[in-house]
Parts: sequence; C-alpha cells; structure tokens
Amino acid sequence: MKILRGKMYEATKEYLRGQREKHIANLEVMLSNPVGIGEHSDVVDSIVKELEQVAHYDDMLSSLRNHFQ
Repeated sequence: MKILRGKMYEATKEYLRGQREKHIANLEVMLSNPVGIGEHSDVVDSIVKELEQVAHYDDMLSSLRNHFQ
C-alpha cells in the first residue's frame, strides 16, 4: 500500500509541476514577445491570468508537500 501511495504522490507532484511549467513557459513567451499574441486584446490581462495559474499550481504543490509528504 505504501508503494502505491508513493507512486500516486509522485505522479500528482509531477503533474502539478508540469502544469506550473506550462504556464511559466507561456509567461516567458508573452513577456519576451507580446506582439506575437494577436488573439489577446489585453496582453497584461493575459499575463495576469497566466501568473494566477502559476500561483495556483505553486499553492497546490505546497499543499501536497505540507499535508501528504
């Protein structure tokens, strides 16, 4: 049972890290080349939304560590 718990913990952690990194990559693109975001009329709003997602996944990773490690 501990092996399964450990695998589920690691899988969840890696999923959350991957999601966070996806949003960080989006932010890097937006900050380095905001002109390339043609479909977004409000670039700053788009950046804030991506940053909110980074914070969301950071919080989830922190909660996972604090409560289940």
